[in-house]
Amino acid sequence: MAANGTPITLDDWFALLEAMPVPQGYRAEIIEGTVQLSWRRDTRWDITADLYDQLRAKYPRKRLKSDVRLDLPGPLNSFAPDLMLVAEGAERTADGLWRCEDIEFAAEVTPQDTEDPGDNPKVAAYALAGVPVYLVVDPRHGKSHAYSKPGKDTYAVRLTVTFGADMNLTGTPLGLILETDDFPRD
Repeated sequence: MAANGTPITLDDWFALLEAMPVPQGYRAEIIEGTVQLSWRRDTRWDITADLYDQLRAKYPRKRLKSDVRLDLPGPLNSFAPDLMLVAEGAERTADGLWRCEDIEFAAEVTPQDTEDPGDNPKVAAYALAGVPVYLVVDPRHGKSHAYSKPGKDTYAVRLTVTFGADMNLTGTPLGLILETDDFPRD
């Protein structure tokens, strides 16, 4: 921490978060050096569980992670994806974290107040980290957005489908079709 007590690293931020009384049912993330709390709704869990079940049909359970700290490049970014797929053989760092280079897929269910997921600074952070597929599920608007082909700070491809339509990700490293017909809306 800086001499005035201001956090300057992600570990400083997490030390402060651990001392904070984060209300039960909320998740804390650090996005561009700002702590953001989001409410964990039943809808979020239902969608995450559905995605988990679909990915489990192709990938082993030990490669799927949920709500774990993931530090990404950029100005103090540490997220906790609702679901992520780690690469085969990936190992945690000495600090017990997953390396963003080993993440093949990350999925997030947006908070209710999100207007356009594409404007979210998380999209740029995941692209900069080189995560091959980033999925944003928006139950408020009933849409899913898959970003693929990461570049410097953006993705070259954004596929959007309305709940009920299949999301064809066979041409991405994820290599499957996600069904959205059981995703609930807020």
